[in-house]
Amino acid sequence: MAKVTIDDITIDVPDGTSILAAARMIDEQHGTNIAPPTMCYYSKLKTTGGYCRTCIVTVEKGSEKDPRPMPKPVPSCRTNVMDGMVVRNTTSPELLEARAGVVEFLLINHPLDCPVCDQAGECHLQDLGYENGKEGTRYEFQRREFEPIDIGDKIKLHMNRCILCYRCVKTCEQITDGRVHGVINRGDHAEISTYIEKAIDNDFSGNVIDVCPVGALTDRTFRFKSRVWFTNPVDAHRDCNNEKCSGKTRLWMKGDDVLRVTARKDRWGEVEEFICNSCRFDHKKTSDWTIEGPSKISHHSVISQNHNELRKLQLGVHKQIKQLDGTKIDLGEGALNPNNIDK
Repeated sequence: MAKVTIDDITIDVPDGTSILAAARMIDEQHGTNIAPPTMCYYSKLKTTGGYCRTCIVTVEKGSEKDPRPMPKPVPSCRTNVMDGMVVRNTTSPELLEARAGVVEFLLINHPLDCPVCDQAGECHLQDLGYENGKEGTRYEFQRREFEPIDIGDKIKLHMNRCILCYRCVKTCEQITDGRVHGVINRGDHAEISTYIEKAIDNDFSGNVIDVCPVGALTDRTFRFKSRVWFTNPVDAHRDCNNEKCSGKTRLWMKGDDVLRVTARKDRWGEVEEFICNSCRFDHKKTSDWTIEGPSKISHHSVISQNHNELRKLQLGVHKQIKQLDGTKIDLGEGALNPNNIDK
């Protein structure tokens, strides 16, 4: 076991644990929010991490045996803890400034597509830019541009939005029968693309949509149908014929209609269990599923179930007002003011 201190909180972790994993353990045990953000690392996939540099941290003390600090910020997803290590993340102004620079680089070629992007509301890059970015950009040159293309009958690729995190490549490489896409060209010309005359079409290809942290890979069957904060996510399952698929999913519903099906994600935005394309694209009727109940969504998210509970309260108040012959009541401003309820 190794004892590590991150932002003045000490924890014992098994040897070989990364700084990022240790920070996440602290958050889960203490209810804090000190874990560095990630854009390329994915705990369910091998060899991920080390590409985006958003998870950098400052190591003030290397270990008990060698207390010298590390000379520059290190990626927490690829750096293992040592016994006696002292790490700074949210409590280091210099580190936060460095991370803001990383975010600025990630946004250099990213278009302002949020108003028309299906990923809006659940985009990790939105969260990263809001929490760690700067108000403006210093970039004055022309951004690289690509035309949106279909890389399968169910998947749309917007290369303009891609940050080259390699998650989709790792997903197809490790959980599908054969990868037919990857990163071509180098440097500023690098892009995600399929091989000549190929399309992503296998049982688990839809998972690239779930692992993409931005709006580069989106579900064509859900395209422009609704904003995610207008939908009600519920956990559901079915007996799937694919032995590799658990059948445990998240349904995004609007009324009684299932607008899309995704895998369930944990608090870090990572898929808990990958699902097959049959569950994702072919079963969009409530009768196909056993619904377990509302999904657990962070109260910080715009997709939070709080608005559903609020609507129930509003309807309850509205019914009481009807019993009073529609008498207006002076309750001031607020969401529960029955005078503000759409009838």
